[in-house]
Amino acid sequence: MFNPYKNSNSVEGFGVIGIIIALLFIVFVGGCGFPAIKLPANATDPLREYVLEGEGHKKVALISVNGVISDLPSKDFLMRNTPSMMDEVIAQLNIAKQDPDVKAVVLKINSPGGTATASDILYKEIMDFKRQTGVPVVASMMDLATSGGYYVSLAADLIVAHPTTITGSVGVIALTPDVSGLMDKLGIKMSVHKSGRNKDMGSMFRPGTEEENRLFDEIIKDLAGRFTTLVASRRSGRSPDMEEISTARIYTAPEALKAGLIDKIGYLDYALACAKSMAGLSQDAAVVAYRRTRYPDDTIYNPLTTSYDGGRPSLVNMGILDAMPSLKPGFYYLWWPSATGTN
Repeated sequence: MFNPYKNSNSVEGFGVIGIIIALLFIVFVGGCGFPAIKLPANATDPLREYVLEGEGHKKVALISVNGVISDLPSKDFLMRNTPSMMDEVIAQLNIAKQDPDVKAVVLKINSPGGTATASDILYKEIMDFKRQTGVPVVASMMDLATSGGYYVSLAADLIVAHPTTITGSVGVIALTPDVSGLMDKLGIKMSVHKSGRNKDMGSMFRPGTEEENRLFDEIIKDLAGRFTTLVASRRSGRSPDMEEISTARIYTAPEALKAGLIDKIGYLDYALACAKSMAGLSQDAAVVAYRRTRYPDDTIYNPLTTSYDGGRPSLVNMGILDAMPSLKPGFYYLWWPSATGTN
């Protein structure tokens, strides 16, 4: 007679299946003595306002710019699509824009940068927000506000860096993988038919030509010029050291202050105090955030809008594993060593 328990693989498979069935039963039945389990909020849930501290109807909106700046959505641990970082920030700005009681905005920036276009779009959206509302915006830098992270902060009326912030990296990097050496070793060739000699410019299957490298350099020069021109314009009151800044070096907070990249050094509560003062609010005015999830004992340091939005605000590898699909060949306002964990 066949005994199903003689096969260890069958037992293990039955055990896994049994656990999954039990979990599904608990989640979906939610009664008969079983505890009810609520699935985490997802991107289809609306953003709602939550008061983090203070009181009164006049308020400061605290918006996090956290992780690699991209317009591509990611997935949470349940493999559900979540909005891109860029889209999430813009959605929160739109909510603040429609609320006449929002008298100031603080952008809590913790980002190594991202794509050139997504960074530029965020900058434009913040500038449009200020123009349409007249509301002052303060940038509060945390671990990192480099490259695209700094680009976004340029839209603020006041830039405050944490005492241990790393910022700067004003420049552009182009990602063009080259696997031609590996293909040669494996004896693999790629056949390409094209209408013009530069049609496959940047191909990973062959080294770039001298002409292609020159064209890439011209594009990088143009995008970098856009960045440095913006710095010179937005920071003109601080007489930025553009010759040094244009080397794309990074700065500590004291160095950035001396170079004219930032206005003040202080903690997040200091940035909030500055925003309240600029808006003519009392120092006990309400500070609000927009969330899809209510967090018990929430604080101003929480960057999350949902329970599982993938935010990892660390100095190295700031959500880069989640963002890797977006790091395709292209042009980035990004401090690359931090993003790859090689610094």
